[in-house]
Amino acid sequence: MRMDRTQAATAAALVNSLPPDRLASIFRSFGEEPRARRIASAIARARATVPILTTRALADLVSAAIPERRGARIHPATRVFQALRIAVNAELDGLDRLLEEAARRLLPGGRIAVIAFHSLEDRIVKTTLRGMTRRCICPRDLPVCGCGRPGILRAVTPKAVRPQASEIDANPRSRSARLRAYERLESAA
Repeated sequence: MRMDRTQAATAAALVNSLPPDRLASIFRSFGEEPRARRIASAIARARATVPILTTRALADLVSAAIPERRGARIHPATRVFQALRIAVNAELDGLDRLLEEAARRLLPGGRIAVIAFHSLEDRIVKTTLRGMTRRCICPRDLPVCGCGRPGILRAVTPKAVRPQASEIDANPRSRSARLRAYERLESAA
């Protein structure tokens, strides 16, 4: 699951060494897994006898801990694997700073478009770029604006653009994609 194979941390190392409460925190924070504690406990029990070395072993363990719901669109272990991948690669670290820097480097009229593939990324994209559209950042309870801060972006897509059913049929991985686009204002300094 490492993007950089020279990196020391691996998903196997996390699964086999972290305490159950830390594993549950990763699954909850990065995978938005509601049954994170149950899964972490099952992992801790299993690795006490034999290390978990393959993705199949982990997937089977998660499936046994939380049986697949009837009609579920995704495998029970999908969120766990997402969480481990994000934790191992520190995927969300610095995303907000990258977006701010990219937006500031745009020429007036230039556009930035970002495709996020899970809600954690999309939330960061949405809040960061939307924050750069505001004219005022003063607390709402102030009667008059004191910051005088102009926004530098305008939303091209007021809401996230989601794939159509035909696109999802052709490419099932696109089901979670969200596109947001912003344009640099002409008058932005």
